[in-house]
Amino acid sequence: MLLTITLILSGLIIINLLLLKFSCNKTVKSSKIDKKPVVLRTRITMPTASQTLAPTGS
Repeated sequence: MLLTITLILSGLIIINLLLLKFSCNKTVKSSKIDKKPVVLRTRITMPTASQTLAPTGS
């Protein structure tokens, strides 16, 4: 009984590892290194707001 369970689990583990080995998607890396990066220069001007303080009474 224990031998049967061990053999079944070992077989399932081996099948799982084989499926994992052969089912991985292999991606092809592009070799376009000479691309220049796009530099965005946006200027955001924020109006300076005067800070009004609440009266404290003291």
